[in-house]
Amino acid sequence: MQFAFGDYVLDPERRELTLRAQVVTIGPQVFDLLLHLIGNRDRVVSKDELLQAVWGGRIVSESTITSHINAVRKAIGDNGDEQRLVRTIARKGFRFVGEVEQAGDARQPIGSGVLERAASQSTELRSVPLSADKPSITVLPFQNLSGDPEQEYFADGVVEDIIAALSRIRWLFVIARNSSFAFKGQAVDVKEIGRELGVRYVLEGSVRKSGNKVRITGQLIDATTGTHLWAERFEGLLDDIFELQDRIAESVVGAIAPQLERAEIERAKRKPTESLDAYDYYLRGTAKLHSGTSDAIEAALPLFYKAIELDPDFASAYGMAAWCYVWRKVNGWMVDHPREITEGIRLARLAVELGRDDAVALTRAGHALGHFTGDLDGGIALIDRAVLLNPNLAPAWFLGGFLRALNGEPASALEHFAHAARLSPLDPEMFRVQLGMALAHFFAGHFDSAVAWAEKAAGNLPSLLVAAALMAASHALAGRPDEARRAMERLHALDPSMRIAKLRDWLPIHRPDDLARFADGLRLAGLLE
Repeated sequence: MQFAFGDYVLDPERRELTLRAQVVTIGPQVFDLLLHLIGNRDRVVSKDELLQAVWGGRIVSESTITSHINAVRKAIGDNGDEQRLVRTIARKGFRFVGEVEQAGDARQPIGSGVLERAASQSTELRSVPLSADKPSITVLPFQNLSGDPEQEYFADGVVEDIIAALSRIRWLFVIARNSSFAFKGQAVDVKEIGRELGVRYVLEGSVRKSGNKVRITGQLIDATTGTHLWAERFEGLLDDIFELQDRIAESVVGAIAPQLERAEIERAKRKPTESLDAYDYYLRGTAKLHSGTSDAIEAALPLFYKAIELDPDFASAYGMAAWCYVWRKVNGWMVDHPREITEGIRLARLAVELGRDDAVALTRAGHALGHFTGDLDGGIALIDRAVLLNPNLAPAWFLGGFLRALNGEPASALEHFAHAARLSPLDPEMFRVQLGMALAHFFAGHFDSAVAWAEKAAGNLPSLLVAAALMAASHALAGRPDEARRAMERLHALDPSMRIAKLRDWLPIHRPDDLARFADGLRLAGLLE
C-alpha cells in the first residue's frame, strides 16, 4: 500500500519517501513516525502510542519526540508554524491532516490526482526552488564530438553510469536521468539549468572517439554563480566498452566528490552562525577533521554533537564523532581513556543502527569499532558494506585498508590504499593513505618502503604518532641505529608516556608476530618497556 499526498509518495514496502519521484533521505525512526501518523490519520495519535510504535516502548525524552516530529515536517515541506500536514493537538498528541490517496500494487492506477501530477511533472520542473538541505547536482548529456551518430549510445552510457554512481552518495541530491536528458541536444545556460532543476551544481562534458581511442572531458560548474570548480580529461581504449564506461564513471565521481565537499564546506563557512542547520555543522566538523591536528579534532567534536542535537537521526554525524575519538586515541591525545573509548563505541553503534544504508556512517563507525573493540573482522565487514553502497568513497577504501593491515592482511591493505589514491588523488586526507601504506609495508617486512611512506605522511602532518613509531621501528630493524634514535626522539616528543607495554592497547594488532615485530623494532630504537 502506497500513500500519496501533495507531490509526495510514501512507500512502506520499499521504505521510501519520494518527492516528484526523487527519494527524500530520512532516518528510519522518522520514516516509522510519518508512516504511523499517516496510517492513523483519522484520529489523534498520543505520545505514548508513538513511543510504543516507533521506539518499541523505550523511554525517550520529550525533546527526542519533538525533534523527530520536526524532522517529519521538514521532510514533507511542513513546519511547526503552518502545520499544514502534521498538526500538534495540545496535551493530546499529533494528527496527520493532509489529504492522502492510497494505492495498492504500484503497477495499478493510484488515483486521478496522482496521475495528473505525473503527467504534468515536466512543467512543474520550471523554477524548482534550490534545496537548502543538501548539495544537489545534475549531470547533463555529454556532447558527442565524434561525428558518428552511432557513438551516441557510448556517451549516454557514460553519463548514466556517472548518475548511478553519484546517486550512491547519501549527502548528495542527484537529478534523475530522464530529467537531465530532457536537455539533450540543446544549447544550455548553466545558471538557467540550475534554476529549472533546482540544483546547485552541474556536471557537463564531451566524448570524442578516434579509431579505437576515446577521450572524455568533464567540468563541474557552480550553477548559482557560473564558476568552474573542476575540469579533467580521461582517455581509454574501446576494446571493452563496458569496462571503460565503468572506469571513467569511477574516475569522474572519485575526482568530483571531494570537489563538491570542499565547495559545500566553503559555502557553510560563509553562512552566519545563527542560520546553520545540522548539515552545515556537519560540514564544518568535516573540514576540521580533514586537517587532522589536535586542535582541529577538539573543535570538530562539538560541531558533530551539534549536528546530532539538531538531527538525532544524522547517522554520518554519529560516525564522524566516533571517528574523532579514534584519531585522539591513535595520536595519544585522549585525556580520559575509558570514558572516551566508551563514548566512541556508543556513537559508532548508533551510526551503524541509524545508517545501515549510509556509506559514510558505516565507514567511520566500522573503523572506530575495529579500533575500540578489537573486532577487526566486524569492522571490515561494515566497511565492505559501505564499499558496496558507494564504491567510489575513498575513505572506505583507505580505512578498510587500515583494518586489513592491522588484521594481518598487508597485501590486501596495499591494494586498498592504492585504489583510494586513484579514486581521490587530491584528497585532503591523503596523509592517512600515506600512513596506511607505511603500516602495511611494515607488516609486510618492507622496512625501507615503510620509512619512505611514513616520512611522506609526517611531512604532511608532523603530529602523526604512528608515523614516528613506524620510522623508529623500521630504521632499527633495517640496521640504521642513528636514524632509529632520531625517530625515537620524535616519538618521545609527541608522546612521552609511550611504552612497549602499551602497544597492545594502542593499536589493535591482530597477529602476535606483527605485534612482536613492532615491539622488537621499537625496543631496538630505544623505547622503554
